[in-house]
This record gives sequence, C-alpha cells and structure tokens, in this order.
Amino acid sequence: MGVKKYTQEVIKEGKRVRWPKKDVFVPALITTIVICVFCALILSIEDLASGSLIGQLKEIFGGGAKQAADGAIRLIR
Repeated sequence: MGVKKYTQEVIKEGKRVRWPKKDVFVPALITTIVICVFCALILSIEDLASGSLIGQLKEIFGGGAKQAADGAIRLIR
C-alpha cells in the first residue's frame, strides 16, 4: 500500500466518523486537560520525593556505584 493510497483511505475514514458536537467536545477536552495536569503534578511530586530519598540513601551508605567500582578496581590492582 502506497503512502498516497493510505492517506486517501485515512481521509475517507475521517469523513465517516461521527465527530462530537462542540457542546459535548469542549467539556470533555477541559476534563481531559485537567486530569493530565493533575497526573503530571502527582508524578512530579513522586519524582521529587524519590530523588530526595535516593540522595539521602547515598549519603547514608556512601557515594554510590562509582565509588564502589573504583574501590573494587583498587583492590584488584
């Protein structure tokens, strides 16, 4: 199937779809945007909290994998 035929079929199918009326579409769009913003905020807070937790764990247990690898290389030499 060529690109031209595919594009024609997509346009044809798009014309067959029953698109919602404006009075139904706008509230649904606003609801979707609000939910997306809310989820983005929750994920940002969780990311900040997990980053902080990982930073605290690094302080407690040492410098992390790089220092452990450097220590292992020094032992081998």
